Formats: sequence, C-alpha cells, structure tokens
Amino acid sequence: MSRLASLPGAALAAMLSLAGTAQASPRVMSLDQCADQYVLALSPREAIAGVSPRVDDRDSFMGARAAGLPQRRATAEAVLAARPDVVVRYWGGDARLTDALQRRGVRVVKIDEAEDFGGVRANVRRVAGALGQEVAGERLVARMDAQLTRSRGAWRGAPALYLTPSGFTAGRGTLISAVLTAAGLREASGRTGYTAVSLERLAMQPPPSLVLGFFDNFARAMERWGPGRHRVLSRLIGHKAIGSLPGSIAGCPGWFAADGVQMLAQAAPR
Repeated sequence: MSRLASLPGAALAAMLSLAGTAQASPRVMSLDQCADQYVLALSPREAIAGVSPRVDDRDSFMGARAAGLPQRRATAEAVLAARPDVVVRYWGGDARLTDALQRRGVRVVKIDEAEDFGGVRANVRRVAGALGQEVAGERLVARMDAQLTRSRGAWRGAPALYLTPSGFTAGRGTLISAVLTAAGLREASGRTGYTAVSLERLAMQPPPSLVLGFFDNFARAMERWGPGRHRVLSRLIGHKAIGSLPGSIAGCPGWFAADGVQMLAQAAPR
C-alpha cells in the first residue's frame, strides 16, 4: 500500500489541496523593494523565483520573510534566467525591461502610486489576482480596513505637519496625507504633493505638531548634512513631534500604511 493511500481521508484531501495551490501559483519575481513586500505577503514561498537586492534592508516591512530567497537584479538577463511567469514592479527596471519581458510572454504587474487607501486596496487586489491569491489579498485588505476603523478620528482634527530628515513634507494627494487624516489629524502644510519646507519657515512659524517620517534611517549618508541635522529642527522635534513613521511603513504604497495610522492613533491623548 502506498503512503498516500494509507493516509486518513481528511489528511489526504488537505495534502492534495495544498499541492494544487502550489501548482496553480505562478512563478513570480519582484523587481524592487516595494514589489518585494507584495510578493512576500501574497505568494507561496515555493513560487517566488527572486526578490530584489534591497529586500532585507532595515526599511523592508516584510524583510524577515526573505531569508534564503534568491536576490536578483532588475535586468533582462537576471529576470529571464529566473524564468518567472509574473514580474511585479513599483519603480524597479524601466520601460525597456517591461517591453522585453512582455515580448517573451512574462506578465508584468505594476504597483501604482496610491493617493489614498482606495489606491492601496486596488494595488493589493491587482497583485493578488495576478498571483491567483485573491483570498490572501482580501485578508490583507480586511486587516488594513480593521486598523483604519479602530483608529478613525483619534486626534479629533488636530493639525500636524509631516516632515522628513531631508526637509520634505507631504500635502494633499499623497498617501501620507491620507495616513494623517485616517488617524484624525489635519495635514497642516496647505500644499499639494511632496514639497520642501524651509528651516526659516519652521523656525519663524513653528507648526502646532510634527509627524516625522524616515527618521529611523537618519544615519543614511545622503541625509547626514540635511536639514534634519540642524539644531533648530532638533529643538523643534523635541517639543513638537507626536509620532514617527519608520521607513518600512512610509516608503511604499502598501497595506501596512495602516500600521502607521494605528501608531499615530495610539499616541493620541485620551
């Protein structure tokens, strides 16, 4: 008697179901760090043909799941050698790479810039659908929506300015603005998109409060001599900061932006 035939009916059905799922999952590769998060969250591990070289950086939200997976560059040679059926990208590669892959029958799925949580839901469902993982995608959406519901209105409309170490803020039409709004904060820049804020303005017209972004990666070489090192801003942060969004949350239009909403909501006065 074979080992399969000797298994109880329920156990055999479960094994066959899992085998069918693995066979149905397309072989997938991600081209950049944001795409890595989606692939790691939605694809069965055995179907992942490769992830980006930045997958295990400290600002990678799902980086802990990437141990042992092959890291591959976003070049036609590297991607085609991995033989994926689907490639997921946010900014990795370029139009020539996309065209080259599509000509060879590789499906390229693009993660769009999201201005709000509706855009995040669309991204999750698009990638999940391409990977045949609709149920897993809906679980991520449900997790995000539950966090948004729990956090709604926590700050009761208090104004706050978002600020990065390089002196940029995020105004209307950005996911960061949607994060602040979802936590009950009122985005205070009065601007649209991502724009620079001068130290002079911050010193002469201090905002009521600050929400920091990417300050956990403050030691990066490109930031060492930026506005974030200035003593004026350091003093302002000491008095005005009400929360800090790590790069792993603020750097990608993913479902985990709701973790940032929850972090801010938990810091709200009771």
